[in-house]
Amino acid sequence: MTISDSSRNRGTTRRQLLTSAASGVALAAVARDGVAAALAQDASPVATPVTATEAVLTASGPVTGVVLDGVASYKGIPYTVPLTDALRWTPPQPPISWTEPLAATDFCPDCMQVVGPESISSPPSEDCLCLNVWRPYADLMIDALLPVVVWIHGGGYVEGGSSIPWFDGTSFARQGIVLVSFNYRLGRFGFFAPSALLNNTESPYANYGYLDQIAVLRWVQQNISDFGGDPHRVTLMGESAGGASVIHLMASPAVEDGLFHQAVILSGAGRLALLDRPLESSGFGHPSATMVDNVFAASVGVDGSSQEALDGLRALPAGKLVGDLDLEKLIKRGLTGGPMVGVPAIDGEIVVGQPVDHFLDGTAKLMPVIIGTTAVDVPTHLPPTKLHPLSWFGPDESAAREAYGFGDRRFLGPTALIELNLDIGADMTMHEPAHFVASTMQEAGFDSWVYRFTYTAESTRPEQTEQIHAGELPFLFDNLEARYGDAVTANDRATATAFNSYIANFIKSGTPNSDAFPEWPSITPAEFDVMDFTLDDGPVFGPDPRDTVALVSAAQDRALGESQP
Repeated sequence: MTISDSSRNRGTTRRQLLTSAASGVALAAVARDGVAAALAQDASPVATPVTATEAVLTASGPVTGVVLDGVASYKGIPYTVPLTDALRWTPPQPPISWTEPLAATDFCPDCMQVVGPESISSPPSEDCLCLNVWRPYADLMIDALLPVVVWIHGGGYVEGGSSIPWFDGTSFARQGIVLVSFNYRLGRFGFFAPSALLNNTESPYANYGYLDQIAVLRWVQQNISDFGGDPHRVTLMGESAGGASVIHLMASPAVEDGLFHQAVILSGAGRLALLDRPLESSGFGHPSATMVDNVFAASVGVDGSSQEALDGLRALPAGKLVGDLDLEKLIKRGLTGGPMVGVPAIDGEIVVGQPVDHFLDGTAKLMPVIIGTTAVDVPTHLPPTKLHPLSWFGPDESAAREAYGFGDRRFLGPTALIELNLDIGADMTMHEPAHFVASTMQEAGFDSWVYRFTYTAESTRPEQTEQIHAGELPFLFDNLEARYGDAVTANDRATATAFNSYIANFIKSGTPNSDAFPEWPSITPAEFDVMDFTLDDGPVFGPDPRDTVALVSAAQDRALGESQP
């Protein structure tokens, strides 16, 4: 089915949402997705008494957790010393050891960010760098070490945290998996590069949030066997900025081999970085991280590049560093060409060039991958010619005009032009790069799979008939009550069970398939097939419902060829 066909049915929803994304309003709602509603209800009633676990001895000291319904959870385990005050903008360091058991029963604060009416459930703090572990317990345990999945939350690098209610790892643990989630520094705490910092500290610069993620992967290698996890069977999984983080960690030369062995990437882009900026050298329309962050430093009364200036920045109250930076403003800047703030920088050590370069030259880590998108996903990259976006398709311009639903129309009004740019942008940013990454892995000899998540909770219909960015996450964790309360239906549960089980099977065995669900074939690079978690018909494997993806793939390949010397 072409997009022009689907627009007569429910494509209007996609166009309306993408148009809203241009103003940033919808994206803010997408990113936070109703956490406050979940907090207003008791989403996880206690079915059986909660008991304490025996102590687990980590490299830093013993920890105890709690057991509920056969699953043990350990929350708020520090993986570094607090990186505050004089340690602000420094790499993680092992935490100071302790001898008495640490009661790891509650999430630590999520990292500093703007807190809106629908946001994280743990109050933010700069002292936030902790991780959480869920594992089977008692009758659910087996003698062998269990596969591990490490979850990286999204939020545009400026929002989010591990305490969001539907990120609970219980469903994975009940299937014989050890799940680790964690917080990493966000915004100007995690991605900051003023001259005072570059001139008075040692590299790597700018990408401290990525250093946190790497530190967690090293912690897993050192400690997870004590929780029953196998450090040689680690899947790295993330969504949005978390998915983009997985892509960057696959591509980064700073990440040693063996920290993770396969990947699940949800709406994480894959050709170009989801969000980034140059470190010091500004290009046309792309001011450098240093330039932008120097302007911010001056705005809070800190000028210059001396040690005294760095001391002044480190003495700033955490709230002043956050300012009003949130995902809505960040996406607005990205779509309108404004300077990017609080996102990764191409520093030459942690982030070296664009992901596509590493996937094509063989320097990225190669592994089995599940990668996919939601039906209505977000654009952070747009066609190069905004007034004539279809010209980017070159010899396929007529086919693209038809596929995007504009037929013989040669002139588009302002609203239609915005919609078209955003629709092409979603393909450029999300849908086509998922095919590209999976095809690259498949061609290197690693089976990989592509999905599209269309299903929407029945309580959200008819207003929402195609899934939006981040809307699949309660289904991924099979934790629908935390998001939808008692409005969850049997069809909702069936979709969550299927999606969660496919991913759990992959984590455990390297393939999503089992006898319980329809077969999900690995990708054939020349084809554009996906497993679509459909609105009404369950998981269905077949041609991508967006036939524009193949056209975008051809245009991307042409543009890449033209850029080669």
